[in-house]
Amino acid sequence: MEHTTRTVAVTGASSGIGEATARRLAADGHRVLLGARRTGRLEQLVDEISREGGTAAFRTLDVTDAADMRAFVDAAVREYGRIDVLVNNAGVMPLSPLAALRTGEWDRMLDVNVRGVLHGIAAALPVMRAQGGGHFVNIASVGAYEVSPTAAVYCATKFAVRAISEGLRQESAGDVRVTLVSPGVTESELADGISDPDAREAMKAYRAVALPASAIAEAIAYAVSQPPHVDVNEIVVRPAVSAR
Repeated sequence: MEHTTRTVAVTGASSGIGEATARRLAADGHRVLLGARRTGRLEQLVDEISREGGTAAFRTLDVTDAADMRAFVDAAVREYGRIDVLVNNAGVMPLSPLAALRTGEWDRMLDVNVRGVLHGIAAALPVMRAQGGGHFVNIASVGAYEVSPTAAVYCATKFAVRAISEGLRQESAGDVRVTLVSPGVTESELADGISDPDAREAMKAYRAVALPASAIAEAIAYAVSQPPHVDVNEIVVRPAVSAR
């Protein structure tokens, strides 16, 4: 595995998989730029990474705003001279049955989970091609491979991330690497946004066995550490013991 220092931008970095990824990649010697809406958490995380000898900065980020995403990528280039890896991690999961007609929540999932990834690609792809290479790590879910009750729209967004990632890989002609990382049940705040009471109770049982976020960060670190001629396309990470 390579140990070349890279500039890595991480969306949704204030908690869960994003936070764990920032810590892991900074520990590997990479320069990290962290983006999220909760800047108080980002500031604390950057302070902790810096005290541990890492290199980190942060910027407020709303992935649903294309201009904000462009500014985030520009900040990475301004701070570190380039952007080698973009981890498209930001996501939401307000599950509910389709019959509940929570259309606002559907729109929010489409905006964050799908458009957020597209905004990241639109912002970073021209920069990566101009500098001669780069790497997108898109975070999907096991929901990108299967559909379960109350999760139809969420799974649809993750199927979309999987399709977008594969399309980008096929179009990249080797100059830009693309990795899809699909976590199974993982400790995070993702389920906190479930407003439907039945779906919320069902999710408590579903999440009884969960991976630590650091397990997903390890998978991301593995993909990022490969030499330029190696493109790790898809990684699915599940708990060894699970109901699914």
